[in-house]
Amino acid sequence: MEVPSAKHETMHRRLTPLRVLRGLICLLVLLLTAFMMIVYCGFFSTVVLRLFSLHYSRKVTAFFFSSWLALWPFLFEKINKTKVIFSGDDVPARERVLLICNHRTEVDWMYLWDLALRKDSLGYIKYILKSSLMKLPVFGWSFQILEFIPVERKWEVDEAKMRQMLSKFKDPRDPLWLVLFPEGTDFTEQKCLRSQKYAAENGLPILKNLLLPKSKGFNACLEDLRSTLDAVYDVTIGYKHRCPSFLDNVFGVDPSEVHIHIRRVTLDDIPLSESEVTPWLMDTFQRKDQLLSNFNSEGYFPLHGAELNLSTVKCLINVMLVLVLTGAFSFLTFFSSIWFKIFVSLSCSYMVSATYLNIRPEPIFNFVKTSL
Repeated sequence: MEVPSAKHETMHRRLTPLRVLRGLICLLVLLLTAFMMIVYCGFFSTVVLRLFSLHYSRKVTAFFFSSWLALWPFLFEKINKTKVIFSGDDVPARERVLLICNHRTEVDWMYLWDLALRKDSLGYIKYILKSSLMKLPVFGWSFQILEFIPVERKWEVDEAKMRQMLSKFKDPRDPLWLVLFPEGTDFTEQKCLRSQKYAAENGLPILKNLLLPKSKGFNACLEDLRSTLDAVYDVTIGYKHRCPSFLDNVFGVDPSEVHIHIRRVTLDDIPLSESEVTPWLMDTFQRKDQLLSNFNSEGYFPLHGAELNLSTVKCLINVMLVLVLTGAFSFLTFFSSIWFKIFVSLSCSYMVSATYLNIRPEPIFNFVKTSL
């Protein structure tokens, strides 16, 4: 249905020179703060501290990097004025959970930070994402520090690496939000047509708003983590009034609203065997597809939630703290002793190699226990 032009103005914000300038400044700030946090805080928490305690390494990493990640919801909700609307079941704070989410666009995963921030779990959220994203300058280093799991989307290549990383996430003392996109790639009309053709040829459900889910990664997460998880959350994201790109987010053009529907699933409701998990996941995606169809026609998800808006004061305090730290680290790097320049160079060299090779130091006590 065609939208009247006057109404369309409120739906799609124009890309003005002011928005471009503001967006570029925000992106520059995000890059600079990320770089300084990684080089100084990240190196200490994920290399030095990790040698002695994986648990405390994660606590310190979560403390510092949740502050940096919180800059993104501040950009989305306070600067860009995007409304993030939650519905469905409540998510208790600091649980250990697996989230399965639809992949409508390249930035779906970023809006889950808005939910994690409200649940005091921002520093513990981890994604299973395509390995090419690990090559992004600076941002790829932060993904490495936050223990994101890179995959090639070829199970014979990914299985061993994925299970090796999942084995490190079993400590019940560590909060965990592990996010999986079972579709394996973001949704496009062309991909949808190919998915529908495959479904028709193989007697599978034909989905209109989603791609057919792949169950291998989901089943591996369940097999390795089931005993340590509190729940699985079925998360469905819808956008008004256009699906955003990364630059749409940076410049504040789209979306005007992000709707996130959450359905809690207990582990007892999910089958144990892979042969039963696959049809369960397919049924779940049929439910999600119908939910999205209703959203497209009605403009909202059912069971409108009561998540509070982000506190502007708390957001501004966090921004100031991150900027103060970044300023202090910048001063040490550029205007202080040459030893800080050497440290930054060595830290950058380590992050490049560690991200490229996907390596993380093992706690020395693990080696002691192994040798005894």
